[in-house]
Amino acid sequence: MIHVSEPVTTAPESCSSELQKRVYKALADLNIPYKRVDTEEAITMEDCRAIDEKLDMKTVKTLFLTNRHKTVFYLFITVGDKPFSTKDFAAAMNVSRPSFAPAELLQSIAGTTVGAATVFSALLDEDRDIQIVIDKDVLSEEWYGCSDGTTTGYMKVKTDDILHKLLPYTKHTPAIIEV
Repeated sequence: MIHVSEPVTTAPESCSSELQKRVYKALADLNIPYKRVDTEEAITMEDCRAIDEKLDMKTVKTLFLTNRHKTVFYLFITVGDKPFSTKDFAAAMNVSRPSFAPAELLQSIAGTTVGAATVFSALLDEDRDIQIVIDKDVLSEEWYGCSDGTTTGYMKVKTDDILHKLLPYTKHTPAIIEV
């Protein structure tokens, strides 16, 4: 099991990426309260169990997907314990053949690495090249648990704050789907 710090309600003393800096600036600017933990590198949903326990919530699963030509991008957010099916996602979105985007596109477009995909990537997506897609099951959770754009920082915020404060601030309108 990975080491997870005690929860705090303040930003880290230093940030390791532009995305992480923007996350904590946006949370402050939007007056969104949060609790966060520092961890050893956490990449899998299995790693997130200790984080979930420490923050008393469930981490969402965030996947960065693309079309066959790598010209359309989706940030798909679902509950952590739900298996992902490209067939179900494609049917719900009425698209053909989505797949996982390569790591280099995750870095260049979403500003993060494998294991740290996060809704906060919308803060970097000023041209709105990424379609935010949320599984409706996520909406039934009070808390939204996610990465702060790194594989060593995780937080919980109110799901309503993600939907009604953060995403409007980034000018992204999420597609809500049932898979």
